[in-house]
Amino acid sequence: METRKAPVGRRGASHRLPARGASPKTVLPERAAPWTFLTNHAHVLVCLSRDPEARMRDVAAEVGVTERAVQRIVAELEGAGYLEHERDGRRNRYRICASLPLRHPVESHCAVSDLLQLLVRRAARR
Repeated sequence: METRKAPVGRRGASHRLPARGASPKTVLPERAAPWTFLTNHAHVLVCLSRDPEARMRDVAAEVGVTERAVQRIVAELEGAGYLEHERDGRRNRYRICASLPLRHPVESHCAVSDLLQLLVRRAARR
């Protein structure tokens, strides 16, 4: 007879709920969660808004994906009109079309500039 281990729940010691009346900000996970609130597309846009001449290798290292994944994301963003590039010698200079709306219906009332303004401004203060 085969014995199986009981499945481990999603909430362990590292994901405790706050006590009643406590602010959710007071309880932080002890280790990083396997997901983030933003997509890699948003991460790439943030990186390119900070440094329009960034190399794909550097963006990949900052986002935590492969250089090939960044190339694919950049191609998708360019194809959708959210990003343009201009060749400058051996480098590319990227320009974000920040007036375009975000793509999901939930946030389509916001422009890309709204997202970048929030994220880049916050990052610059650190």
